[in-house]
Amino acid sequence: MDVDASRGLLGYLAQMPDPRADNARHRLLDILAITILAVISRCDDWIEIAAWGRAQRDWLGEFLELSHGVPSHDTFGRVFARMDPEELERCVAGFLSGLVQASGGKLIAIDGKTLRRSFEAGGRKAAIHMVSAWCSINHLTLGQLATDAKSNEITAIPKLLALLDIRGALVSIDAMGTQKQIARQIVEQRGDYLLAVKDNHKTLHDDVRLFMDEAIAGGWEGMTHDYCQDVDADHGRLEVRRCWVSDDVRWLRRQGHDWPRIGGLVCVESERQVFGVDAQPTIERRYYITSRKPCREGAAAMLEATRAHWGIENKVHWCLDMVFGEDRSRVRKGHAAENLSRFRRLALTLVRRMQQVKPNTSLKVRRLMCSWDRQTLLNVLCGKG
Repeated sequence: MDVDASRGLLGYLAQMPDPRADNARHRLLDILAITILAVISRCDDWIEIAAWGRAQRDWLGEFLELSHGVPSHDTFGRVFARMDPEELERCVAGFLSGLVQASGGKLIAIDGKTLRRSFEAGGRKAAIHMVSAWCSINHLTLGQLATDAKSNEITAIPKLLALLDIRGALVSIDAMGTQKQIARQIVEQRGDYLLAVKDNHKTLHDDVRLFMDEAIAGGWEGMTHDYCQDVDADHGRLEVRRCWVSDDVRWLRRQGHDWPRIGGLVCVESERQVFGVDAQPTIERRYYITSRKPCREGAAAMLEATRAHWGIENKVHWCLDMVFGEDRSRVRKGHAAENLSRFRRLALTLVRRMQQVKPNTSLKVRRLMCSWDRQTLLNVLCGKG
């Protein structure tokens, strides 16, 4: 079977610098190709990946060199521990950028996830915290970077943004990333921001909350605004979401809140009732600032943007833990945990893009199908699905 390594994912992985000596026994591209194929095919650690490679040795030899056979699981671990994560990110991001359809309305959500078992005992190494960018329209993880702690998201987000093309996109970030320098970078890269406002910016939060709550209570008398409501009922619960938006931000600047190109405010209220439980409905309001004019965009569009942000939790982080077993992974040596996590996210993206399956086919079944049929696996590898 002839596979052209100058095209598709293998072409990008072939650009990865080899951290080993020039006389290394196994070709780096072979190691990377076997790893991504094995991860797609339900392998979750180095022992499983090496065993899968040995079982597929004859087939893999049709398009990989494998001049010294399939590497041992120790070799996989050592290579991934030594590879530069940022160089690997550039290779993977280059491939993924070709899968993204240009869209001025795309939403890019940025959020973090801790690899719980990536720490070393005795405090020698903290658990790795990955910050990822996810495109809700294309269901793609566009990029990711690692930090040593959740508190360092503030330093990782600008580096991640610098790797991305965010022109025309709305970038949503939780309160941790609500920083003026991050907002300024998004604007300078010709994107727009939607930033959650919480108590880590207490004065801003109190002022925005007071303004929006009073305007809502007063019926927006004399003020331009937009409003929408969404009702969701399933699995024994009822949730009503209400969204108010305002373009009135001049008072913010007078109060000293000089955010780059700020265009408006968003308030989302969630009222939740669980059926069959003797409990009162819970009501919560969340507040946001944005560089877009939300009245022009419409309250419905802004509500959808706030909801789509949490897709990174449900469609990426949850799937990595439940389908790829990321929270159970004990890989931790060197850069291995970060690099293998990057391959899991890549595999998740590729499996989710499979086209020759019913839309409601689970990710678990899709990975099984890849492990059963080699042509399906190759199609997924090349991004064809």
